Amino acid sequence: MTSPALSLVIPAYNEEKRLPVALARIADWLGSRTPALPAEVLVVDDGSSDRTAAVAEKTAAGLGLAFRVIRLPQNRGKGAAVRAGVLAASGEHVLVTDADLSTPIEEVDKLLAAGAPVAIGSRGVDATLVKERQSLFRVASGRLFNLLVRLLVVSGIRDTQCGFKLFSRDAAREVFSRATVDRFAFDVEALLLARRLGYRIAEVPVLWFNSPDTRVGLGGGLEAFAALFRIRWRVSRTMRTRPAPSLG
Repeated sequence: MTSPALSLVIPAYNEEKRLPVALARIADWLGSRTPALPAEVLVVDDGSSDRTAAVAEKTAAGLGLAFRVIRLPQNRGKGAAVRAGVLAASGEHVLVTDADLSTPIEEVDKLLAAGAPVAIGSRGVDATLVKERQSLFRVASGRLFNLLVRLLVVSGIRDTQCGFKLFSRDAAREVFSRATVDRFAFDVEALLLARRLGYRIAEVPVLWFNSPDTRVGLGGGLEAFAALFRIRWRVSRTMRTRPAPSLG
Protein backbone atom coordinates (compact mmCIF):
# COMPACT_ATOMS: atom_id res chain seq x y z
CA MET A 1 0.00 0.00 0.00
CA THR A 2 1.32 3.44 -0.93
CA SER A 3 2.14 5.62 2.06
CA PRO A 4 0.17 8.87 2.36
CA ALA A 5 2.01 12.12 1.86
CA LEU A 6 0.94 13.38 5.29
CA SER A 7 -0.07 11.86 8.61
CA LEU A 8 -1.89 14.14 11.05
CA VAL A 9 -1.51 13.09 14.68
CA ILE A 10 -3.98 14.57 17.16
CA PRO A 11 -3.53 13.77 20.87
CA ALA A 12 -6.91 13.84 22.58
CA TYR A 13 -8.04 13.70 26.19
CA ASN A 14 -11.77 14.26 26.77
CA GLU A 15 -12.14 15.96 23.40
CA GLU A 16 -15.60 14.72 22.30
CA LYS A 17 -16.80 18.32 21.88
CA ARG A 18 -13.86 19.82 19.98
CA LEU A 19 -12.89 16.91 17.73
CA PRO A 20 -15.92 17.05 15.39
CA VAL A 21 -15.14 20.67 14.56
CA ALA A 22 -11.43 19.97 14.09
CA LEU A 23 -12.01 16.92 11.89
CA ALA A 24 -14.51 18.83 9.74
CA ARG A 25 -11.99 21.63 9.22
CA ILE A 26 -9.32 19.11 8.28
CA ALA A 27 -11.66 17.36 5.84
CA ASP A 28 -12.62 20.70 4.24
CA TRP A 29 -8.96 21.64 3.88
CA LEU A 30 -8.01 18.31 2.32
CA GLY A 31 -11.01 18.43 -0.02
CA SER A 32 -10.13 21.91 -1.26
CA ARG A 33 -6.54 21.11 -2.24
CA THR A 34 -5.48 20.94 -5.87
CA PRO A 35 -3.66 18.70 -6.47
CA ALA A 36 -4.98 16.37 -3.79
CA LEU A 37 -2.81 15.61 -0.77
CA PRO A 38 -3.14 11.96 0.29
CA ALA A 39 -3.39 12.06 4.08
CA GLU A 40 -4.33 9.99 7.09
CA VAL A 41 -5.61 11.26 10.42
CA LEU A 42 -4.70 9.53 13.68
CA VAL A 43 -6.49 10.50 16.87
CA VAL A 44 -4.81 9.16 20.00
CA ASP A 45 -7.33 8.80 22.81
CA ASP A 46 -5.28 9.31 25.96
CA GLY A 47 -7.47 7.33 28.34
CA SER A 48 -10.44 9.70 28.03
CA SER A 49 -13.40 9.37 30.40
CA ASP A 50 -15.84 10.69 27.78
CA ARG A 51 -16.75 9.41 24.29
CA THR A 52 -13.70 10.85 22.53
CA ALA A 53 -12.86 7.70 20.53
CA ALA A 54 -16.43 6.87 19.50
CA VAL A 55 -17.23 10.45 18.50
CA ALA A 56 -14.01 10.73 16.51
CA GLU A 57 -14.67 7.48 14.63
CA LYS A 58 -18.27 8.41 13.79
CA THR A 59 -17.31 11.92 12.67
CA ALA A 60 -14.39 10.76 10.52
CA ALA A 61 -16.51 8.07 8.86
CA GLY A 62 -19.12 10.66 7.92
CA LEU A 63 -16.46 12.93 6.48
CA GLY A 64 -14.76 10.18 4.48
CA LEU A 65 -11.38 10.67 6.11
CA ALA A 66 -8.66 8.03 6.07
CA PHE A 67 -8.69 7.62 9.80
CA ARG A 68 -7.51 5.60 12.78
CA VAL A 69 -8.07 5.85 16.51
CA ILE A 70 -5.33 4.68 18.84
CA ARG A 71 -6.60 4.02 22.35
CA LEU A 72 -4.34 4.28 25.38
CA PRO A 73 -5.89 2.27 28.22
CA GLN A 74 -5.29 5.00 30.78
CA ASN A 75 -4.37 8.66 30.81
CA ARG A 76 -0.60 8.94 30.47
CA GLY A 77 -0.10 12.47 29.20
CA LYS A 78 0.16 14.40 25.97
CA GLY A 79 3.73 13.31 25.33
CA ALA A 80 2.80 9.64 25.56
CA ALA A 81 -0.18 10.17 23.23
CA VAL A 82 1.92 12.02 20.66
CA ARG A 83 4.61 9.36 20.80
CA ALA A 84 2.10 6.56 20.21
CA GLY A 85 0.55 8.40 17.27
CA VAL A 86 3.79 9.40 15.61
CA LEU A 87 5.25 5.89 15.80
CA ALA A 88 2.05 4.47 14.27
CA ALA A 89 1.98 7.03 11.42
CA SER A 90 2.88 5.96 7.90
CA GLY A 91 3.05 9.30 6.08
CA GLU A 92 6.08 10.78 4.38
CA HIS A 93 5.60 13.73 6.73
CA VAL A 94 4.03 13.64 10.18
CA LEU A 95 2.20 16.67 11.58
CA VAL A 96 1.46 16.88 15.30
CA THR A 97 -1.42 19.26 15.97
CA ASP A 98 -3.75 20.00 18.87
CA ALA A 99 -7.45 19.13 18.88
CA ASP A 100 -8.40 22.80 19.20
CA LEU A 101 -6.49 23.73 16.00
CA SER A 102 -5.18 26.86 17.68
CA THR A 103 -2.93 27.00 14.64
CA PRO A 104 -5.22 26.60 11.61
CA ILE A 105 -4.56 23.43 9.63
CA GLU A 106 -3.88 25.53 6.50
CA GLU A 107 -0.63 26.70 8.10
CA VAL A 108 0.94 23.29 7.45
CA ASP A 109 1.83 24.52 3.97
CA LYS A 110 4.29 26.93 5.58
CA LEU A 111 5.96 24.06 7.41
CA LEU A 112 6.14 21.93 4.29
CA ALA A 113 7.62 24.84 2.36
CA ALA A 114 10.42 25.17 4.92
CA GLY A 115 11.96 22.02 3.47
CA ALA A 116 13.46 20.93 6.80
CA PRO A 117 13.26 17.48 8.39
CA VAL A 118 11.82 19.20 11.47
CA ALA A 119 9.68 22.32 11.03
CA ILE A 120 7.93 23.83 14.04
CA GLY A 121 5.20 26.42 14.19
CA SER A 122 6.22 29.40 16.29
CA ARG A 123 4.51 32.29 18.04
CA GLY A 124 7.86 33.84 18.85
CA VAL A 125 9.05 34.83 15.38
CA ASP A 126 6.23 37.20 14.36
CA ALA A 127 4.01 38.38 17.21
CA THR A 128 1.54 39.95 14.78
CA LEU A 129 0.37 36.45 13.84
CA VAL A 130 -0.85 35.79 17.40
CA LYS A 131 -4.47 36.82 16.97
CA GLU A 132 -5.90 35.88 20.36
CA ARG A 133 -3.52 36.12 23.30
CA GLN A 134 -3.25 34.18 26.52
CA SER A 135 -3.62 35.76 29.96
CA LEU A 136 -0.74 37.88 31.22
CA PHE A 137 0.16 35.15 33.70
CA ARG A 138 0.43 32.51 30.98
CA VAL A 139 2.38 34.83 28.70
CA ALA A 140 4.86 35.62 31.50
CA SER A 141 5.24 31.98 32.58
CA GLY A 142 5.65 30.94 28.96
CA ARG A 143 8.43 33.45 28.43
CA LEU A 144 10.20 32.28 31.58
CA PHE A 145 9.85 28.66 30.50
CA ASN A 146 11.26 29.38 27.06
CA LEU A 147 14.16 31.33 28.53
CA LEU A 148 15.07 28.30 30.63
CA VAL A 149 14.68 26.05 27.59
CA ARG A 150 17.15 28.17 25.63
CA LEU A 151 19.61 28.35 28.52
CA LEU A 152 19.43 24.73 29.64
CA VAL A 153 18.26 22.52 26.79
CA VAL A 154 17.77 23.82 23.24
CA SER A 155 19.34 27.14 22.33
CA GLY A 156 18.18 29.37 19.51
CA ILE A 157 14.50 28.39 19.41
CA ARG A 158 12.05 31.09 20.46
CA ASP A 159 8.94 28.94 20.91
CA THR A 160 9.14 25.22 21.64
CA GLN A 161 5.56 24.86 22.91
CA CYS A 162 3.36 25.77 19.96
CA GLY A 163 1.38 22.59 19.31
CA PHE A 164 2.05 22.46 15.58
CA LYS A 165 5.12 20.51 14.48
CA LEU A 166 6.06 18.70 11.27
CA PHE A 167 8.60 15.89 10.98
CA SER A 168 9.87 13.94 8.02
CA ARG A 169 9.11 10.23 8.42
CA ASP A 170 12.74 9.37 9.22
CA ALA A 171 13.11 12.21 11.73
CA ALA A 172 9.80 11.34 13.39
CA ARG A 173 10.74 7.72 13.91
CA GLU A 174 14.27 8.44 15.09
CA VAL A 175 13.18 11.14 17.52
CA PHE A 176 10.10 9.54 19.03
CA SER A 177 11.56 6.05 19.30
CA ARG A 178 14.04 7.62 21.75
CA ALA A 179 11.59 9.94 23.54
CA THR A 180 10.50 9.16 27.10
CA VAL A 181 8.68 12.26 28.43
CA ASP A 182 4.97 11.54 28.85
CA ARG A 183 3.65 14.98 29.72
CA PHE A 184 3.91 18.58 28.59
CA ALA A 185 7.68 18.98 28.27
CA PHE A 186 7.76 16.35 25.52
CA ASP A 187 8.22 19.10 22.88
CA VAL A 188 11.50 20.17 24.45
CA GLU A 189 12.77 16.59 24.60
CA ALA A 190 11.80 15.98 20.98
CA LEU A 191 13.64 19.08 19.77
CA LEU A 192 16.74 18.27 21.81
CA LEU A 193 16.75 14.73 20.40
CA ALA A 194 16.30 16.09 16.86
CA ARG A 195 19.25 18.41 17.33
CA ARG A 196 21.44 15.67 18.83
CA LEU A 197 20.52 13.44 15.89
CA GLY A 198 21.70 16.14 13.51
CA TYR A 199 18.37 17.15 12.01
CA ARG A 200 17.91 20.74 10.91
CA ILE A 201 15.08 22.49 12.76
CA ALA A 202 13.21 25.30 11.01
CA GLU A 203 11.20 27.66 13.23
CA VAL A 204 8.31 28.99 11.14
CA PRO A 205 5.95 31.85 12.12
CA VAL A 206 2.33 30.69 12.06
CA LEU A 207 -1.11 32.05 12.84
CA TRP A 208 -2.22 31.22 16.36
CA PHE A 209 -5.49 31.73 18.24
CA ASN A 210 -5.54 31.09 21.98
CA SER A 211 -8.08 28.54 23.18
CA PRO A 212 -9.45 29.41 26.62
CA ASP A 213 -10.16 25.70 27.23
CA THR A 214 -6.51 24.91 27.90
CA ARG A 215 -5.56 21.49 29.27
CA VAL A 216 -2.34 22.72 30.92
CA GLY A 217 -3.04 23.37 34.60
CA LEU A 218 -0.72 24.90 37.17
CA GLY A 219 0.52 21.50 38.27
CA GLY A 220 1.32 20.50 34.70
CA GLY A 221 3.16 23.75 34.14
CA LEU A 222 5.30 23.29 37.24
CA GLU A 223 6.04 19.70 36.23
CA ALA A 224 7.22 20.92 32.81
CA PHE A 225 9.70 23.31 34.47
CA ALA A 226 11.14 20.50 36.59
CA ALA A 227 11.30 18.19 33.57
CA LEU A 228 13.80 20.46 31.80
CA PHE A 229 16.60 19.39 34.12
CA ARG A 230 15.75 15.71 33.73
CA ILE A 231 15.63 16.01 29.94
CA ARG A 232 19.01 17.69 29.76
CA TRP A 233 20.60 15.14 32.07
CA ARG A 234 19.15 12.06 30.37
CA VAL A 235 19.79 13.06 26.77
CA SER A 236 23.26 14.43 27.52
CA ARG A 237 24.14 11.19 29.31
CA THR A 238 22.86 8.84 26.62
CA MET A 239 23.53 10.64 23.32
CA ARG A 240 26.29 12.44 21.55
CA THR A 241 25.56 14.98 18.86
CA ARG A 242 26.00 13.48 15.40
CA PRO A 243 26.57 15.27 12.09
CA ALA A 244 23.51 16.41 10.17
CA PRO A 245 22.10 13.83 7.75
CA SER A 246 22.94 14.60 4.14
CA LEU A 247 19.27 14.29 3.21
CA GLY A 248 16.24 15.47 5.17
